[in-house]
Amino acid sequence: MVAVKALVVPSFAKLNLGLEVLGTRDDGYHELRTLFQTIELHDDLRIQPTRAGIEVACSHPDVPCDASNLAHRAAAELRSRARRKSGVRIEIEKRIPVAGGLGGGSSNAAAVLVALDRLWGLGLGRSGLHPIARRLGADVPYFLTGGTALGIARGDEIYPLHEQIRAHAVLVDPGRPLKTAAVFARVDAELTPRGNSLTISRFVSSDLSEAFRFGILKNELENAALGEAPDLAESTRRMRVILRNEGAVLAQMSGSGSAFFGLFLDRDQAAAAQKTLQAAGFRALLTKTLPLERFRARTERALRGIR
Repeated sequence: MVAVKALVVPSFAKLNLGLEVLGTRDDGYHELRTLFQTIELHDDLRIQPTRAGIEVACSHPDVPCDASNLAHRAAAELRSRARRKSGVRIEIEKRIPVAGGLGGGSSNAAAVLVALDRLWGLGLGRSGLHPIARRLGADVPYFLTGGTALGIARGDEIYPLHEQIRAHAVLVDPGRPLKTAAVFARVDAELTPRGNSLTISRFVSSDLSEAFRFGILKNELENAALGEAPDLAESTRRMRVILRNEGAVLAQMSGSGSAFFGLFLDRDQAAAAQKTLQAAGFRALLTKTLPLERFRARTERALRGIR
């Protein structure tokens, strides 16, 4: 039974703290190892039950509002699975940069699945939603979990880490969307398949000091992303220098780019880095990591109006 006319749920962004491409799979995807991390930056989704049909509304010019939108597809998949005739209107207030490697579309899809599962009283839970999430995209299952987590296979087998990362992040949006498929195509041209994960395994299993641990991580899509967008090479170099000089323990692109971030263990250093980047002409945002327990709590708080 629905006790509210509409539901507003947060849809959080993610960072890839590390990403390794190990080879190609028979299903056409890539074998990955990645270290996911949710952050406080989020879109808001207003979900309104309707008598029929699925509608998506968003004022951002680069977000489609038709059936190609992942939030629309998520609602359609779940409605088909539940054999429901009722509909839903989904209004997206977009804050996460579009096509920036921060998982905005995948996060929106996962938020819709979780919200409609509760609104429609389906009782599937996160485990029951996982098969649907996998069909929607490789990153969608992660957003059913959140926090600090290891992603393997296509990146859609998710294992939350016992040690959740608590840190501050400075995010820079170059305003230059990149197509994930094009970046992976460049990776394929130089890919040497290998059977195991390297630096991410060391990070997860190590007892090294915090700063050194982060220093071993890397994003293996970054060079391909810069090959796809060579105009970003100089600005990326400048961002990295500023972030490192201000004390970032990690500075790199997230996912297939083009958003760039610096991770800081000290908030004052992160705030100083944000100011320096802004003075240099970059659009920089100060945020922080969202550990698993807080990710779950924020989501549950939004769902409390349903019983």
